[in-house]
Amino acid sequence: MTNRSSDVLVTGIGVLSPIGLSIAELERSLLNNRSGIGLWQSEALSKPVPAGQIGTDFSDRFSKLELPYLDRCSQIAMLAADQAIDDAGLAGFAECGQRAGLFYGSVAGGVKTEHDWVKQFERDRTRSSRPFTIMASMLNAAPALISIRHKIQGPVVTNSSACSSSGVSIGEGFRAIRDGYLDMALVGGAEAALTPTFIALWGGLRALAEPCVDDVARSCRPFSVDRTGLVISEGAVFLMLESRQHADRRSARRYGRISGYGIASDAFHIGSPDTAGQAAALRAALDDAGLEATQIDYYNAHATATRGGDPVEAAAVRQTFAEHASRMPVSSTKAIHGHLLGAASAMELAVCTLAVRGGFLPATAHLVEADPECELNHVRQQPILDRQVEHAMSLSAGFGGTNVALIVSKEHDSLTKSPTPVEKTS
Repeated sequence: MTNRSSDVLVTGIGVLSPIGLSIAELERSLLNNRSGIGLWQSEALSKPVPAGQIGTDFSDRFSKLELPYLDRCSQIAMLAADQAIDDAGLAGFAECGQRAGLFYGSVAGGVKTEHDWVKQFERDRTRSSRPFTIMASMLNAAPALISIRHKIQGPVVTNSSACSSSGVSIGEGFRAIRDGYLDMALVGGAEAALTPTFIALWGGLRALAEPCVDDVARSCRPFSVDRTGLVISEGAVFLMLESRQHADRRSARRYGRISGYGIASDAFHIGSPDTAGQAAALRAALDDAGLEATQIDYYNAHATATRGGDPVEAAAVRQTFAEHASRMPVSSTKAIHGHLLGAASAMELAVCTLAVRGGFLPATAHLVEADPECELNHVRQQPILDRQVEHAMSLSAGFGGTNVALIVSKEHDSLTKSPTPVEKTS
């Protein structure tokens, strides 16, 4: 029999991103608006594009026996998962049996491995791939390898619903714990798709941002009247979720509590978002959390800086929050970390969790003049410090029309993890 009364706590976070290789680095970047966006170029493409890059080769972190199975996406996923597990103070999951699960999201999976193999096939006329290429390129390779490393024997599930992929994974892991099917779940996503073929696909959509002439780090400008498009990024983010009972039994420290999850489909167009579907996901999350719209203290927007997407989301926010929309602080942190695609939801929920724990409002960097169609209470250019945040919400909206909203709420017990002591610099 299941127990639907369990609170779900965040007890660990792991991050490898363009603005931080740990949760502490991520928080410092948010407080100081440090951008991780720079120029990415390939000989196969006619011009460089702005992208969020980690800039570190992690292959030396794995053995020669492991590497044949590991696309870069799997490498960063495994390392971020290791961080989250270690941050939660866990040694492993073997003793949990089927009561521990893993829920993962990605858009492209092992696309770098696929790209390299197709190049060998077409250019070099290689007719037999190296051993294990198929395993390295699988969409579910990363969670499979994580589960093997940490002996996670419960459900290991991969979701791929475009930019809401890790949001679905977080939400379904949250439900499984709340409903009593699991005691704990590692949830998140990863993306490492900076390859010429993948970037060219996005170029065909005319959706990529132009490099900012004055400063390439300012190329992603969500909600801005002069925005030119989205910036693709790589990264991996995982959160360790536990039932309150399980966390209490081991006196685990916690960042906050996942309190709401809403998912809704546009059923509108495979490539264009719809206000009604996004508003439905937002309302579903509020209902799930038992919260009124007026109780949301911070909203982290999906806002990718595209001409068609940002106004649709702004309209959904105004429709859902009514008069509160003019007071509720809103920002899109993609301005500094770019769009992590399948890992975007996990990244932005981690940002919300830090805002709740640390009492600050992240900014939409580079937002000088907002598009009138995107009228909201924007946190512009600089974060707002010393602001109580009881409940924070994030939205992710993917091609195909899957919208996911998540709410994280403040914990007030003595085991709540203290904010990392950081100083904001000018």
